[in-house]
Amino acid sequence: MSTGQVEQAETSAVESPSGSGLRRKRGVPEGLWLRCEDCGATLFRKQVEQADRVCTQCGYHFYVPAAARIAQLLDTDSFEEWHAGLSSLDPLGFVDKKPYRERLIAEQKKTGLREACLVGRGYMRGRPLVFGLTDSSFIMGSMGSVVGEKLTRAIEAATELKLPLVIVSGSGGGARMHEGIFSLMQMGKVSAALGRYHASGGLYISVLTNPTMGGVAASFASLGDVIMAEPRALVGFAGPRVVQATVNKPLPEGFQTSEFLLEHGFIDRIVPRSELRTEISRIIDYCVR
Repeated sequence: MSTGQVEQAETSAVESPSGSGLRRKRGVPEGLWLRCEDCGATLFRKQVEQADRVCTQCGYHFYVPAAARIAQLLDTDSFEEWHAGLSSLDPLGFVDKKPYRERLIAEQKKTGLREACLVGRGYMRGRPLVFGLTDSSFIMGSMGSVVGEKLTRAIEAATELKLPLVIVSGSGGGARMHEGIFSLMQMGKVSAALGRYHASGGLYISVLTNPTMGGVAASFASLGDVIMAEPRALVGFAGPRVVQATVNKPLPEGFQTSEFLLEHGFIDRIVPRSELRTEISRIIDYCVR
């Protein structure tokens, strides 16, 4: 046996305490631990999940998949998804590293979502409402034709049913470049639907999570009657590096974080994830008669 083979055997096996021979080392199973993206602490994954995916050391709010977000906010098994069958087309025949059609299929397989947006009706502590969210795992939660259409239909349903509307934004991609002007049109379409909803006397609560950027931040995410944000969420149009390169000046500390935006009057409240369900329910009780 060569020296390299001996070293490999020594790293993969140890002598049995009973002297009966060699046994394989028992390593730590994969997936038990994760590292906080903010403070760098090594965290027991199960404890993080039990804390609604919040770092138990520094309070950093990790990304939450759509299904988990619904489970955190809405009453158990109360969510009725609407328009689940809508799928994006490829009006431009867009190709970057791969054709847009192939990218959509790959994203659907990766995330288990058909699109970057889910909408429907549900209950929050027994209160009926229309609920929507965007998920950054699907092409960064960018707003294509289907995202805009689903949100518009949900807003129109909330108007017709006279129900409160809650939209949780988790979009770092803004308008989806793969669909060109069709994507940009969704900003105006969703905003117009919200204008009609507001005129009818509806209550719209917008919840901003990390990240909420681009065309989403410049349209429906910023139009809530009440705008909440999770702690330390990045919210804005262009990212900090792009802004700094454009103005050629250093940016204020904490620029575009939810804390910075609260200080400057852009949002109404910063609410930790564990308190969102209670705070939204309280606002609905206060505002809806």
